[in-house]
Amino acid sequence: MGFYLNPGNKGFWESIRSKIYVDKTNLIACINSLVNTKEKCICVSRPRRFGKSMTLEMLAAYYSRGCDSADLFRGFQIENNNTFREHLNRYDVLFLNIQQFLSRAGIHDMTEYLQRAVMKELRETYGGLFSPETTVLAEALEEIYAKTKKQFIFLIDEWDCVMREKQEAEEQQRNYLDFLRNLLKDQPYVALAYMTGILPIKKYGSHSALNMFFEYSMTDQKELEEYTGFTEDEVRELCCRFDMDFQETGSWYDGYMFKRFLHIYNPRSVVEAMRCQAFSGYWISTETYEALKIYMDMDFDGLRQDMTQILGGGRVRVNTRSFQNDMHTFKTKDDVLTLLIHLGYLAYDSGKREVFIPNREIMEEFETAMSVSGWSSVMRILKASEKLLADTLACDGERVAEGLDRAHGEAASILTYNDENSLSCAIGLAYYSARKDYMLVREFPAGRGFADIVFLPLPSVNKPALVVELKYDKDAQTAIRQIRDRQYPQALEGYRGEILLVGINYNKEDKNKPHSCVIERLVVR
Repeated sequence: MGFYLNPGNKGFWESIRSKIYVDKTNLIACINSLVNTKEKCICVSRPRRFGKSMTLEMLAAYYSRGCDSADLFRGFQIENNNTFREHLNRYDVLFLNIQQFLSRAGIHDMTEYLQRAVMKELRETYGGLFSPETTVLAEALEEIYAKTKKQFIFLIDEWDCVMREKQEAEEQQRNYLDFLRNLLKDQPYVALAYMTGILPIKKYGSHSALNMFFEYSMTDQKELEEYTGFTEDEVRELCCRFDMDFQETGSWYDGYMFKRFLHIYNPRSVVEAMRCQAFSGYWISTETYEALKIYMDMDFDGLRQDMTQILGGGRVRVNTRSFQNDMHTFKTKDDVLTLLIHLGYLAYDSGKREVFIPNREIMEEFETAMSVSGWSSVMRILKASEKLLADTLACDGERVAEGLDRAHGEAASILTYNDENSLSCAIGLAYYSARKDYMLVREFPAGRGFADIVFLPLPSVNKPALVVELKYDKDAQTAIRQIRDRQYPQALEGYRGEILLVGINYNKEDKNKPHSCVIERLVVR
C-alpha cells in the first residue's frame, strides 16, 4: 500500500471506530452501478464539513487492492447488496488530495509535483511496465493498461481548491483542468473517477475541459440525495440514542432539501451536538464569518433587497444556470445567491427555484456578518425584536403596532416596494428573536386556508404558539376574524396550551399610525 496508490482502509477504520458513525455504505452500491459505464466520471460537490473526505476514505477502503476490508464492512448496509463482493478490493486506486499538492508546490508547479509524487509510487509497483523516461502520468497508465489491462479507480479530493484559493489565476486553472481532462477523458484505464469538492466544475464560456463528468451538486444531487447529509430518520435515531430533542435539532441543523429527501441535516453539526450534548453553531465555527460578509456586501442590483427578504424568513426566486462555478465571476445577483447555495449558507428548493436560510445555525452566521457590515437598518430591527416579542406575549397590541411602525420604516430604506411582501418581510425581521425559541412557518396549512405566519414553540420552551395574520389596507380585527372563521388554530394538531392570535393591519395611507394590532388568547386543552 502507498500514500497515493492503494492507500488502504485506515481512514474508514477510524471512522467506524468513532463514537458516532452513521451508516452511509449503501452509497457504494450506487457507485458500483457506474463502474465501467459511460457515467463512470462523476463530480460530487457539497459544502465544507459535509463528509466528502470521509466518503472518499470509505470508497478507498472498499476498492483498494492490497488490503482486505471485508471485516470492516461486516454488519453495514452494503454487505447485503449483491454487488458487494464483485468489486471489493479488486482495483488499483489512485487517491489524490489536490489541496495537499497545491499547498506543497504552489499553483505553477502543482501538476508537475503531483505527477512526480504519484509516478514514484507507481514505479515501485509497475516500474517494469512503462519507460523509465516517462514523466507524464497518463502515458505511464496507458502503457500499464496496454500490457496488463489493469484499470484504476481515481478518487480526487478538494478538486476545486485551485478555483477557490487562486481565484485570479485563470491560465493556471485552465492548465489544471486540461491536466485532469488528459488524465481521465476517454482513457481505457479509467474504471471510475469520483471527484469531490465544494464547487461544481468550472465553466469557460461554451467550453468545459471536463465535460465528461456527470455532476451532483447542492442544486441537484440526483440519486445521491440521501448521502449528502443526514436524513430525518438518521437524525431521529441519533436523538433517541443520545437523548436530544428531535425538534430542536431540526431547528438548529435541518433545512437543506432536495426532490425526494425534503429534510437533510448538516452532518457535522448534528454529530457535534450529540457528542457535546448541547446545541450550538458547530459548523459555522469552522470558518470565519468574513467569508459570508464579502458576498452579502456585493453591490448587485436587487441583491440587498433579496437578502433582506431572506433574512426576514422569506424566500427568493433564483436562476442558478448562469453561475460560472467559481468565486469571483459574478454577473448578476443570482450568481452570488447560487454560490451561497453551494457554500451551504442558503438552501435551495429546486421545484420552486427558491432560496432561503435553512436553520438557526446559519441564521446566527448571517447576524454576525451583518453586525460588522453595512446593514445598520436591519440590525436596528433585529435588536428591537426582543422587545417586540415581549410586547406580543404580553398581548399589548398598541406597543406591538408601534414596534412594527419602526421596523417597517427601517425595512423600507432597503426595500423598493411597498406591498404585502414588504409587510411580510418587515414582520419576519421584527420577530427575528422569536426564532431562538420558535419554529417559524410561513403560509402554514391551516383549517380552510393558510395562516400567514405561525410560530411553533420548541418543546423545551414554555411559551404560547403564535398565529399571525397580516392585512393590507383593512383592519386588525378583520385579521382576527379570519383566523377564527377559517379555523387556523385547528391546524396545530396535537398542540396543547396557549395560542396567541395576532392580527396585524398596515394602512399605507395613514402616515402617523400605519400599523394596528389586535391580540387575543386562546387555550387548547
